[in-house]
Amino acid sequence: MIFCSISQEHDAVFLAKSWPIRKMGENNPFFMGLQIYNTLSASKEEFVPLNPGEVRIYVCGVTVYDSSHVGHARALLTFGVVYRYLKFLGYQVTFVRNFTDLDDKIIDRASREHTTCDAISARYIDEFNRDSKALGLLAPAHEPKATEHIPEIIALIRRLEEKGMAYQVDGDVFFPVQSFPGYGKLSRRNLEELEAGARIEIDERKKSPLDFALWKASKEGEPWWESPWGKGRPGWHVECSAMSTKYLGQPFDIHGGGLDLVFPHHENEIAQSEGAFGRTLARYWMHNGFLNLNKEKMSKSSGNIFTIREITAEREAEALRHYFLLSHYRSPLDFSNQGLDEAERSIGRIYETMVRVEQATAGAGSAMPDSALLEAFRREMDDDFNTPRAIALIFEEVRSLNRLLDDGRTERLGGRAAALKVMAEALGLLHRSPQLFVESRRERWIKKQGLSEAGIKELIARRDRARREKRFEEADRVREELKEMGIALEDTPGGTVWKVR
Repeated sequence: MIFCSISQEHDAVFLAKSWPIRKMGENNPFFMGLQIYNTLSASKEEFVPLNPGEVRIYVCGVTVYDSSHVGHARALLTFGVVYRYLKFLGYQVTFVRNFTDLDDKIIDRASREHTTCDAISARYIDEFNRDSKALGLLAPAHEPKATEHIPEIIALIRRLEEKGMAYQVDGDVFFPVQSFPGYGKLSRRNLEELEAGARIEIDERKKSPLDFALWKASKEGEPWWESPWGKGRPGWHVECSAMSTKYLGQPFDIHGGGLDLVFPHHENEIAQSEGAFGRTLARYWMHNGFLNLNKEKMSKSSGNIFTIREITAEREAEALRHYFLLSHYRSPLDFSNQGLDEAERSIGRIYETMVRVEQATAGAGSAMPDSALLEAFRREMDDDFNTPRAIALIFEEVRSLNRLLDDGRTERLGGRAAALKVMAEALGLLHRSPQLFVESRRERWIKKQGLSEAGIKELIARRDRARREKRFEEADRVREELKEMGIALEDTPGGTVWKVR
């Protein structure tokens, strides 16, 4: 079956070469194409790439001073799905996501641990890569680090100086926001409002409290580089402008990140990039919504945060992906363990269905995915990556497949199951062997409950004996006992099988 063969990253083209996926629906008068909510215009817009067939995306990555948490995971998975879906549509995608590997938090941690900033960043980049693998993220085309792009950063600041859009004070270099007429266009705020409510540390040397650092003079014990302004290091905002321009040019198609980056980070990127080159930085700006816990925004400072490593140690990593896909990426989401538990059960049901399909179609040849199902999936996802509706479509198909299996009708399974796998792959789901996933989940659950598989099988055997001997009350009692333990039984022609409920 085709759904057993596309688990590796190099197959992430999602069989785009096998059928004209991008052409589906284009003769339909209701076909609208991909619509993306653009933060810049505060509206959905039809996505038209700068170069036909190609998409260039830059997403702000993590600052590597600590373990990545579930707030990071939401952004990572949001743009991971965008990346996958654009590939599904047949685009050649250049996806860039950076590492901020030098800032005040990294410097502070290195000082407290009596080590170097390089050691801190290397530690958490390694951990980030393990988290990314667990979450099933496709690797970006480029993962630049700020410290490896100092020449590009200095060149950008020099360009701003030449245009009168940077000024130096005591070795620091600032960007004067008054010099960029469009400042505030992404967050839709004007300068007067911003200056009146500025929560920015007062620095009397700056012309305006909103002016931001492009270059910071070195302090004792901090890493530094030589520059035209003396020894120092780059400001946070300028690194993304320099790296996105290097790898994607300017303008590029999509710039993404969390909603908390709209102001000031992305606003500042626009000001310095467009100020330097006189051209649009990015045509579409995408931002995922906040992640809350008990209605409060998650943050390390509040202590209400869970790391990706903590979550995946307790549950299948795919449950976290599924949990986020059940909400639209722009919506705020209240994080809960109960929701994660339900997500894990739901993803388990998909895998269990795929196991049944594999068993029913063993020995059958490959099947082309059902085009009607794929077109329905595309209609949902083309509406600003509407994953909740796409997931609903997948579960409708899971129920349909189970009905066919229950009725013994296997002649239609191939194409529909293949389509289900392609849809799931476009969302980053089902990237493991169905049988191995079911077994792994079962083993994890048994260990968590303090049970043994031998003990469970003994109870099932006791029930089977009671049924054979027509002691049905005893059989029902054992079944209820297993049910209370969280185990569901299914009586099949081949015997009784059990699964985690």
